[in-house]
Amino acid sequence: MVAAPRVVAAEEYYTVRRGDTLFSIAKHYGVPAATLAERNGLSRNNYLYAGQRLRVPTRAAARPAPPQKIQRGSLPRSVQRAIGQAPVQPGRWKYIVIHHSGVDTGTVKAMDRYHREVRHMENGLAYDFVIGNGSGMGDGAIAVGPRWVKQLDGGHLASEAQNKIAIGICLVGNFDKHPPTRREMESLRALVEALMARCKLSPAAVRTHQQINVVPTRCPGSQFPARSFFESLQAPGR
Repeated sequence: MVAAPRVVAAEEYYTVRRGDTLFSIAKHYGVPAATLAERNGLSRNNYLYAGQRLRVPTRAAARPAPPQKIQRGSLPRSVQRAIGQAPVQPGRWKYIVIHHSGVDTGTVKAMDRYHREVRHMENGLAYDFVIGNGSGMGDGAIAVGPRWVKQLDGGHLASEAQNKIAIGICLVGNFDKHPPTRREMESLRALVEALMARCKLSPAAVRTHQQINVVPTRCPGSQFPARSFFESLQAPGR
């Protein structure tokens, strides 16, 4: 029997059980198998294993959707304090750069370990902030990294010179496969606008990793709503 999923925005998460197939799960939810496969980066002939976690679009989400409307949100007090209390030097930061993690599950601890042990970064976590998607971190939860707290150079861009002047924000998820969650985008907007105000930056200072990196990259993915996000930003004081 197909178990009840956890609902997240226009998607549902389903944990595969023994004997499940892509077709049986798609049939149960009333969505095309091709849509289910595409949402999870699978082919329709992929073998599923027990315990595998799938994103299942609702019937409405299985159809082409209009561009995501980004809601205005507020920051948790702990994040507001971290932004306000950091010893930001006037003129230090010139850019705010948006990344995706490239994988659908992530925690700050795991990212920090990867950056220390695999990428050999002395200061660990390459980003100043990480925003969760509900898998590993809360959906829309904002984690403040040590680089922001201590006002250290970033490690998220290929150029050392750019890392000295660019704040890095990473959203958990692979946005080449699917868009960010609504709550991720709400948190991103609130965070970016707070950083713009704190660092006296305009919306023109906000870039994607793809736009600013000196080495070609797809980050933050083809399904990140860059245009609508940038257009939604309000300059400090407005």
